[in-house]
Amino acid sequence: MNWDEVGARVVPTAGIALAPSAALTALGAALVVVGVAPVWQSLRVVVTLVHELGHAVVGLAVGRRFTGFVLRGDMSGHAVTVGPSRGAGRVVTTWAGYPAPAVLGAVMVWAAGRGWSAPMVTAGLVVLVVALLRVRSALTGVVMVLVLAANGALWWWRDDRLQATVLVALGVVLLVGAWRHLGAVAGSRERGSDPAVLAALTRVPRGLWTASFVLVCAAATAWAGRVLLDLVR
Repeated sequence: MNWDEVGARVVPTAGIALAPSAALTALGAALVVVGVAPVWQSLRVVVTLVHELGHAVVGLAVGRRFTGFVLRGDMSGHAVTVGPSRGAGRVVTTWAGYPAPAVLGAVMVWAAGRGWSAPMVTAGLVVLVVALLRVRSALTGVVMVLVLAANGALWWWRDDRLQATVLVALGVVLLVGAWRHLGAVAGSRERGSDPAVLAALTRVPRGLWTASFVLVCAAATAWAGRVLLDLVR
């Protein structure tokens, strides 16, 4: 493959690439994923994956080293970044997990609605390839290979309408998944949960950290909702 072929799979399209009927189809598919219990139990690991990569990406951005991550059979996960045990870098890295699915989901919906699906799929491919080198369990490896294969196929056989439809569906799944995961942690008293760790690091009550997650998720949902309304009109 030459650079011209790579470029053809990266450049955005002109205008909105998703018709209202395709947007409604994507929304319907997303509702099936999050609303049908057996489907959700199988696919919610994608939300966990984004949560853990949120820790990793923000950790790298603030100068920490990302050394590995695992996804578990109960759909929980854990990412390890190395750096100072306290301080702003540790705090923002720990904080980033729960908002990550909502923020990424909103960005996906926006990208689909604005003709930027191809760059979005390309960015996802790059992140997944790098993250694959940090897998630390067999289950994590299987999930990563499957997600990477799906993303790679979507990138290789570029179809603007299909890419946009998939991004809308996955974006909505991530948004709803972010709220479901947030609801679970809001009622948790586990000492190892992100709000509990943040409270221990800063002496700010865990309830306030949970409230900050809610605010970010609400903003991301509102943004995505406006884009979706434009798409289905």
